[in-house]
Amino acid sequence: MEYKALSIYLNDHLAGATFGEDLAWRMAREHKSSATGGDFRHLAEDVSQDRLSLLALMQSLHVPPRRHKVYGGWAAEKISRLKPNGRFWRRSGLSNLIELETLRMGIQGKQQLWQALLPVAGGLNEARLHRLLDRATAQMKTVDALHGTAAQEVLAGRGG
Repeated sequence: MEYKALSIYLNDHLAGATFGEDLAWRMAREHKSSATGGDFRHLAEDVSQDRLSLLALMQSLHVPPRRHKVYGGWAAEKISRLKPNGRFWRRSGLSNLIELETLRMGIQGKQQLWQALLPVAGGLNEARLHRLLDRATAQMKTVDALHGTAAQEVLAGRGG
């Protein structure tokens, strides 16, 4: 594998994973007492585990995490909260839709990361990459189901 390109690629994904982890946990907190709270918590746990898996993979390849990328992902998630949602002080159901869509894009990117590494895996644990790939697929199904429910509630006028 080309080390410089790999280092940049993995650190870019680490920035995205940092954003995704913060977003997933915030969504889990927002929905903890709802009927879908367990799904949100499970997603957040999985996203956190995937970020740890990425860090472990980077360590095994001797790719150091770049702090500026991690901080950038963290800051981007905080800034993303400032988007207008039709309400001034509290969350809107539209926030749920956009956040689920954002989370799904991150999961899809993560899925493509694992797919990209498979053909060049070399010394990597291919079975582990396949498990991570399968988990990303399952996460997208969960997000799609949550998004469908949220869209129906918000856009049909039955919620938020």
